[in-house]
Amino acid sequence: MAAEPTPGTSSSPNADIDSLSYEDAREQLVSVVSRLEAGGASLEESLALWERGEALAKRCEEWLEGARKRLAVARDQAGQGD
Repeated sequence: MAAEPTPGTSSSPNADIDSLSYEDAREQLVSVVSRLEAGGASLEESLALWERGEALAKRCEEWLEGARKRLAVARDQAGQGD
């Protein structure tokens, strides 16, 4: 049975992040933070987790910024209907 790949073991460990939904990215970010807070990882593993966490946080921010823009457009359209 093959082991699941861990961050830092492939040439592009964060390539999957661009396809994640907000909820999936947030869930994975919470997991990464928990693993970092628990300690016990090697320096290399910790760095890979940190990098993945940064990429996940960026993905969440992209989703949130998109939602803000959609809300602004909806508010503008609603305001024009008055």
